[in-house]
Amino acid sequence: MKLTKSLPFRNIAGRPARSAALVILTVLMAVTMICGTLIVSSLRTGLNALEARLGADIMTVPASALSKQNFENVIMQGSRGYFYMDRSYLDKAAEREGIEKISPQLYLASASSSCCSVPLQIIGYDPETDFTVTPWIKRSMGGELKDLDVVVGNDLSVFVGNTITFYGVECNVAAKLDKTGTDLDTAVYTNMNTIKTLIRSSLELGMNDFADIDPDSVVSCILIKVAGGYTVDEVLNDLNLHVRRTKSFKTADMVSGIAGSLEGISGLIGALICAVWVLGLVILFLAFVMSVNGRKKEFAVLRVTGASRRKLSGIVMSEALMMTVTGAVIGILLGLLIVLPFNGVIEESMGMPFLLPDTGVVLLFSVLALIVSAAAGAVSAAYSAHRIGCIDTGVILRGDN
Repeated sequence: MKLTKSLPFRNIAGRPARSAALVILTVLMAVTMICGTLIVSSLRTGLNALEARLGADIMTVPASALSKQNFENVIMQGSRGYFYMDRSYLDKAAEREGIEKISPQLYLASASSSCCSVPLQIIGYDPETDFTVTPWIKRSMGGELKDLDVVVGNDLSVFVGNTITFYGVECNVAAKLDKTGTDLDTAVYTNMNTIKTLIRSSLELGMNDFADIDPDSVVSCILIKVAGGYTVDEVLNDLNLHVRRTKSFKTADMVSGIAGSLEGISGLIGALICAVWVLGLVILFLAFVMSVNGRKKEFAVLRVTGASRRKLSGIVMSEALMMTVTGAVIGILLGLLIVLPFNGVIEESMGMPFLLPDTGVVLLFSVLALIVSAAAGAVSAAYSAHRIGCIDTGVILRGDN
């Protein structure tokens, strides 16, 4: 029957208030699902990227660095800051047993640059001994950095072949790194010779407050890889015992702190998604039950004109799918418009590594949200569709219901 084929659409259009309410409810459910899933996935992706970039088992910093409010973010995520210790501590640490590889880093927080309006963290590493930075810089540029060459984070508005100026020193951009979802995306990497040149220039210009240091005789952080046959705890305890005025940390413990925060946020978001969906499903279920109860005469007339119980059930299910799919599509698009353009704001507000998954994963999440939302509508309408089969046509039409 042509009439029954068009009835779902006619019923939706003929009850705009009810239909709009169900669509809006589905929009809310879809927005909650896609936003929550994308945020949790982005946090996990950012944490994985951070773990991949560390590469060291132990980090050693000057004990005085612990008094700095954000020192952990400086060494873990590339936040802006600096601290220094005498280079002799590097030699003392290298003499301890159980160390396979050891390499220093030197930090400089720039006041400004020619590329952007935000301050930058400049990280110097030693290409001869480095085992953490060099591997992923090579993936980006395929070679070693020359003096006055720099590798820039993904969020900086400069490109390979451009020049960038720090403290009056012009540097060449040799490569641009993949996005990490941390402050490393606005950091700059260079070799030790270059960062020492930049520190000297900053001192000459009077733009830093560490005028008493000699860049040739200091380091900021020592990265250590433990040798086979030793445990990280053994080497860590030995370093903290014998290399005084420094503090050594297991990178795994530092990442686990971030991971613990991530689990807390994930649990909160998961609870919010569950609450919205439970409430939404209950409301959808009640809405369809009430709708069928109020349309008994309509269905009875259709039965008399030859529509089967299966056809009537199909009408209810079609209405449910049309409204929930429409709401899901709107909700998914709205959720993407919330998360994708404003991921930087979300990252800053959370203060955690935040890296959006690739396009394929985002598309997969969107499809899953659409399927789940449509299934929620179908499940909510299934009971109502089943009840249509129990309608006594004669009783309904006589008005005895």
